[in-house]
Amino acid sequence: MFKTSLGDGAELRPLTPDLAEEFIANVDRGREFIGRHVGFADAVADLDAARRILETYAEKAAADTGRIWGVWLDDVLVGGVLFRTMDFNMETAEAGCWLEPAAVGKGLVTRAVTAIIDWAVEVRGIHRVEWRTSTRNAPSIAVAERLAMTREGVARDSYIHRGERLDMEVWAVLAPEWRAARRP
Repeated sequence: MFKTSLGDGAELRPLTPDLAEEFIANVDRGREFIGRHVGFADAVADLDAARRILETYAEKAAADTGRIWGVWLDDVLVGGVLFRTMDFNMETAEAGCWLEPAAVGKGLVTRAVTAIIDWAVEVRGIHRVEWRTSTRNAPSIAVAERLAMTREGVARDSYIHRGERLDMEVWAVLAPEWRAARRP
């Protein structure tokens, strides 16, 4: 996994199990905000749960089936991006993100997801990157739009969050589209 500058004092780094305390602190600072749309805000209930989630992603990284990175702003973990799934036989990946409220509006998610999509497409040979988000999550939809993804449809009642069934928009970008959009 790589680390890279996102500019303006921000850095993208691997989020590993030894960083569970930083991870839980990040989630605690934004738990309700993050949890409006992201299920793991409820799953990261304590330090042990935070460590288990990061261990799961370490196992996914070792198996080459997923990845997770943190976004640090001025050396404080403020959110992260991930490939929830990666399938190299099908050349697909599903990206996601979270961010605490104090870091919103700085372009961090768009820059971080751009970095991981660049890596997935150019280094790892991924052909299709998906982005799934609740139809109610306007900021996440805006990220998909900024990433030049195509809205492919709505998976109705496909996600249960806090006891409620939600419709999920499916967005995706294909490697040739990604490269074309990234050309100056």
